[in-house]
Amino acid sequence: MTNGSASTPGGDGVAAPPTLAEVARAAGVSIATASRVLNNSSRVSPEAYQSVCDAASRLGYRRHRAAWGRSQTQVRAVAAVIHAGHRLVFTEPFFARFIGAVEMELAQHDMPLLVTNVSGTLAETVGRYLRAGSVAGVIVVSDHGPLPLSGSLAALGLPVTVVGRPLHPYQVPYVDADNRGGAREAVEYLLAKGRRAIAHLAAPPDTGPGADRRAGYTEAIRAAGLTDLPIAYGDWSQASAAHAMQRLLDQRPQLDAVFAASDMMASGAVRYLRRAGRRIPDDVAVIGFDDHALAAQVRPALTTVRQPIEQIGAAAVRSLLALAAGELPPDQAATVLPTELILRDSA
Repeated sequence: MTNGSASTPGGDGVAAPPTLAEVARAAGVSIATASRVLNNSSRVSPEAYQSVCDAASRLGYRRHRAAWGRSQTQVRAVAAVIHAGHRLVFTEPFFARFIGAVEMELAQHDMPLLVTNVSGTLAETVGRYLRAGSVAGVIVVSDHGPLPLSGSLAALGLPVTVVGRPLHPYQVPYVDADNRGGAREAVEYLLAKGRRAIAHLAAPPDTGPGADRRAGYTEAIRAAGLTDLPIAYGDWSQASAAHAMQRLLDQRPQLDAVFAASDMMASGAVRYLRRAGRRIPDDVAVIGFDDHALAAQVRPALTTVRQPIEQIGAAAVRSLLALAAGELPPDQAATVLPTELILRDSA
């Protein structure tokens, strides 16, 4: 084993899958302790639990699990785990639309949906519950952080599909919108309208959508031969965007356009810009992302990038059920749906 890699070549030159012993060694625990964690025993310390989960995810270990639908003890519920704070879950319209779409798709399979939100130390508790055999699989939304929940759940044998491109190296199926392409199209539109001092209100960089929308913005600006990339970060909320907009305007009073990572953030930007006496779009154009109902309600109505939230929810269910039935290789399952620029009054 070299440089932390647990796999050794087999006789045909293909890397053998990591073993339980290699996971235990990487985690610094005994094989018995690693086995207890992987079999969801409560007789381990939180530290050992996290070390084994991290090692299993990092090495690509995957506990064998019988395909869903082939067992005599079928479990018919699917869990949607939202990896975000409660305040964001109840204020960001994306989650309500997404959950509604997942419920409708599952209803066609006579399967109920369990919804839970995790943040901080609750991730371990929720992870233990999910791996106890109570659900057929998990859809993880807004996964992020140094120890993402999707990686550890998949490593321990639970079918998992992620909504939003995972940033961690562990291979799990995911469903996403073309965040990068949508952001690039939005900024190219601003450039075509003659805007040259274009800022980005960015989402947390440890989330796939946040990172990809920032990348699309950066690509469009650089392709236009511009070098100034004013970026300020928020947490997807209106309040964080208003504060970020204030910082940007203080630093770049000549700004003539803003691309925000979400409609919620765009509405926060509009609120601050109007308070600062800037006319929209005459002085500063604003474009959001999502095309929630909110986009048409803001004044002026938001130009935005529409992502197909209902289709993402349905595709996530189909991906998860195929994976749980053993019909989908976990490392060959990425679904990326197109976006569309919706023109309204703010840009």
